[in-house]
Amino acid sequence: MIEATSGIWAILAIGMLLGLKHATDADHVVAVATFATEHGNVWRGLWVGASWGLGHTTPLLILGIVILLVKEALLDRYEDVAPVLEFGVGIMLVFLGAQVFYNLRRGTLHAHSHQHEGHAHVHVHATHHEGSEPGNGNGLHEILRPQFRLKSFGVGIVHGLAGSAAVMLVLLPQIEVFWVGLGYLVVFGVGTIASMALITIALGVPFALTTRARQWQQAIAGVAGAASLLFGVALMAEIATGAAIIPF
Repeated sequence: MIEATSGIWAILAIGMLLGLKHATDADHVVAVATFATEHGNVWRGLWVGASWGLGHTTPLLILGIVILLVKEALLDRYEDVAPVLEFGVGIMLVFLGAQVFYNLRRGTLHAHSHQHEGHAHVHVHATHHEGSEPGNGNGLHEILRPQFRLKSFGVGIVHGLAGSAAVMLVLLPQIEVFWVGLGYLVVFGVGTIASMALITIALGVPFALTTRARQWQQAIAGVAGAASLLFGVALMAEIATGAAIIPF
C-alpha cells in the first residue's frame, strides 16, 4: 500500500499530471473542437473548456470516492461496463459532428464584427437568441466573466463516465488514507479543467485568424465536424469488433 506520510506529494503530483494529460485524449479534443465552431471568440472558449472539464470531473469524483470506500469491488464492476459507456461516447461524437454540418447547411454559422470600447471584435455564432444581439457586451471583462456552458458540461459528463479515465482510477485502491485519495481526485479534476480550457482557447484561434474569410471558417468547421463523425464511427466500430481501428 502507498503510505500517506511518504507518498502524499507524489500522489498529488501524479493526479495533476494525469489530469493535464487526460484532457488531450483525441476523443476529448474532437468533441470540444465542435464547440469551437459555435463559440468562435477565443477567450470565451475558456469557459467552454472549463465547463467540459467540470462535467468530466463530476462523475469521476463521485465514482472515485466510492472506490476509496469499497476498494477493488466497485472498480472491477466499473471496468466491466466501461466499454458500453465508451460506445456511448462514440454515439455522442457522431451527434456532435452531424450537428456541425446541420448548422452549416442551414447557414446558421456566421460571423459578426463589431466594436467594444473602441476595439474591433469578431464573434462566430451558430444561432441567434431572441432579444440578444451581438455586440451588446461590456468589453473584455464581459467576455472573461465566468459563463457556465450546460451543453459542454453534459458532454464532459458523458466522457467522464466512459472508460478513458481508468488509468487514474486504478491507483485509488492503493491509497490507504481517504483524504489523500480525495486530494488526488481533486487535483486530477483541476488539471483536467485547466488543460481543456487552454485547449479550447487554442481551438478558437483559427476562427480568430479567419475573421474576414467566411469560407475558411466554414471549412474549419467542416473539418471539426468530419473529425467528430469519423472518430465517433471508428470508436463504435472498434468497441463492437474488438479490432484496433484508431491508431492513437
